[in-house]
Amino acid sequence: MTREILIEVAYALPSQQVILPVKIAEGANAAQAVEASGILQKFPEIDLSQNKLGIFGKLVKSDTVLRERDRVEIYRPLIADPKEVRRQRAAEGKAMKKGGGDLET
Repeated sequence: MTREILIEVAYALPSQQVILPVKIAEGANAAQAVEASGILQKFPEIDLSQNKLGIFGKLVKSDTVLRERDRVEIYRPLIADPKEVRRQRAAEGKAMKKGGGDLET
C-alpha cells in the first residue's frame, strides 16, 4: 500500500485566497498535487505551463517531489514590473511609502 502525505495547494486572487488540503501519494510532485486538488476546475485561468509554482514562497519546478505538510503555491503573472514602476515614479519625482503606495503630502 502506498503511503499518503498531507499537503496544501494555495492560490490567491486580489479579492480571494484559496488553500486546499490534499492527500497525495508519497513521491508525488508539485504539478500532480495541483491537479489532484481540483483547483484547476475552480480556476480555469490557471495554466501550469505559464503559472509558476512555489513551496512556502520559494520557486520550484513542477516536478519537485513534495514532503509532508508542504504548501504548493500557484503564482499569478505580475501585472507590472516592480522595477519599472519604481523607475517611473522616480522620473516623476514622487516619493514612495512602505508598501509601494504614493506618499500623502
